[in-house]
Formats: sequence, structure tokens, C-alpha cells
Amino acid sequence: MRRHTRHHIGFVIEPIALYVHWPFCAARCPYCDFNSHVRDRLDEPRYRAAILAELAHEAALVGPRPLGSIFFGGGTPSLMSPGTVAAVVDAARAAFPADVEPEITLEANPTSVELARLAGFREAGVNRISLGIQALDDAALGFLGRRHSAAQALEALAQARSLFPRASFDLIYARPGQSISAWREEVRRALGYGLDHLSLYQLTIEPGTPFERAHARGEIVLPDDAAQAALYDATVEEAARAGLVPYEVSNYARPGAESRHNLAYWTYADYAGIGPGAHGRLPRDGVPTAMARIRAPEAWMEAVETRGHGVREQEALPPEARAREMLLMGLRLTRGIDPARFAARAGMGLTDALDPRTLAAALEEGWLLWEEDGALAATAAGRMRLDALLPALVR
Repeated sequence: MRRHTRHHIGFVIEPIALYVHWPFCAARCPYCDFNSHVRDRLDEPRYRAAILAELAHEAALVGPRPLGSIFFGGGTPSLMSPGTVAAVVDAARAAFPADVEPEITLEANPTSVELARLAGFREAGVNRISLGIQALDDAALGFLGRRHSAAQALEALAQARSLFPRASFDLIYARPGQSISAWREEVRRALGYGLDHLSLYQLTIEPGTPFERAHARGEIVLPDDAAQAALYDATVEEAARAGLVPYEVSNYARPGAESRHNLAYWTYADYAGIGPGAHGRLPRDGVPTAMARIRAPEAWMEAVETRGHGVREQEALPPEARAREMLLMGLRLTRGIDPARFAARAGMGLTDALDPRTLAAALEEGWLLWEEDGALAATAAGRMRLDALLPALVR
């Protein structure tokens, strides 16, 4: 990759990550609290035009940057036509020329409609597919509100392996009544298809979802902490058998197959988000700035058509806010946080951003450690406790 100069306040010009949000779903899963919407009819040409307009607006503000990755997320972006995907990929490549081939990921569900589009997405320029498998048990899929069967999920794994240079899949664990032996078998079946990346998510009860109401009525009982930990440990063991190692709390990959796009988030690199509800972290006039788009799709499209973008709020981030965000993201990584990068990106020293008493206690308990290269990292035990540890650790 070409050598780059520096931004203001020590920010190195690195490849930019681009997130494209497709907020539409065929149905809403009962556990989901994402910005997703079910529509009987959709004017896709209008939506595509708005995405392309907002991309052009963002590119004009960002200026010349190499493109590191594109991530089509949702919602269910595999409901998008391959033609729309191709148009966005072509526009992004033109706006942000790069010497190195960007990673281009699209999230897909394994329904029959979406499986039929996979070859078209590959032709459109997608070189990494991320499959929302979630489970390989029909009863569990029904409980989770998924619209595909275990057989369709297995077919999707096979197609992904044959069509795409890189492929990932998601699984949800800590489901009610889930046994370790059944979970091991489920993970082994999925890993047997040879995909190079796994994202693992613990089932949680999110506010405002149907699952929250069912949980309050006592209709859903999740496994206790010990059972959840045992299921997680079983996943680590099964992934290791297949050559995948955990590089982040919820993500496993073969060496070299880590998600470059998600690493941009976790290492606090610059990223642009376009589409309804998308977020971004980019320098504006040399100052790191957080941006959020209008969430409602129709209101977002109207805003883009009127003023060229759908930004609803924009906030310059002081060093303390950047440090907090970088700690919250970076300690999720197995490799931890590099102090030199932290100082350059956050604008303050790593130890200056940490509560000294909590840091000392976490080091003593073996939840955190200083690596030989100087990085501060959470141990395996520490990563299991991050949700409780971080509020006390971060000043």
C-alpha cells in the first residue's frame, strides 16, 4: 500500500472503512433491536439513488482516501438486488481508489430467495459473505423467528464455500434449554464446511423486543452464568479444532481471515456510515467527529433528496470521549490496545485514560495484562468480564 501523510493532531491517513445500511427485512426477529423495518413495498431505485447520493456527499467531505473495506449490513441486505450492490461498489471504488483490493462483505440470510442471489452478489464485487445461520436446529430457528430451515442453512454454507474467496457465519448460543453436547454438534457441523470465520453471539434480552415481553412473563428462561460460560468454552474448543482462533470477544478466524472491516471499528480507524441510522467516525476540519444518520428510511431518503445527506447529528469528540470509545472497543481484541496508536488516535496517554485502582486490581486478578510489545490486553477470563470491568476501568 502507498505511504500516506498525516492528518491534523497526529491522525495518520489510513484506508477508510465504508458501512452501507440496508434497513429492510422480510420479517422482524423477536430478539432483534437493530434499526430494521418490514415494508410490503419498496422503491429500491429510489433507495439506491439516495445511497449513491449520500456516498458522493461523504466522499466530497472526506477527500482522497484509499478504500479498505465495504460492509453491507442491515436489516437484510441480501434482499437487495445484485444490481444495487454493484452500483454502490463501483461508486465506492471510484470515490476512494486503492492500491490494495478492498474487503467487500455482504450479510445474507439462507432463505431460498436470498440463496438464489448469492452468485449475483459475487458478480457484483462482493468477495466476503457473512451468513446469518444463527442455529442448525429447526426448533431453535423457529424459536428465534428465523425464516429458514437447518437444511437451507447447510446449503448456504456449501454455496458460500464454493462462490466466495472468504466466508463467515453467525451462530447464537445460550438459548433456553441448550445442552453443551448438542451445541458442540451444531458448531462442528457448521465448521465442517471449511469457512474461515465465525461470529458468535450470546442470546440477550433487549429492551422493546417481543423476547423482553416474553421473558418478563416467564416464558423465556435463559441459561445461568455457569452454563453460558460452559457453552462459550465449548465453542472455543470446537473452533480451535477447525483452525479458528478467537481474535475478538465474539469472533473467530483462521490466521489472516479476520474481518478487516470490523477491525477498523475495534482499532478505532476512520469509518463512514451511510444509510438510515448509520454511524460514522471521521475527521472534520482535522477534528475526530461522530456522525449519526436519520433512522427512519423514508425520512432519511427525503433528507438526502433535499440536502444531499441524512445526517441528523454531528459531534466533535474531545480526547476523553475518544479515549473511552477506543478502550471500550480495543479491549475486546485478543491482541489488546497498542499504547502508541492509542495516544495518536485518542489524543491522550493510555494510562491517563484508566482508573489506576481498577487497573491495578484487574492486573492482580489476571483479567488484564501488559503484553511484551507494550499492549494492554484482556485475558480470556477478563474478556468474559468486560461488561462489568469496563465501566469501572475507564475514567
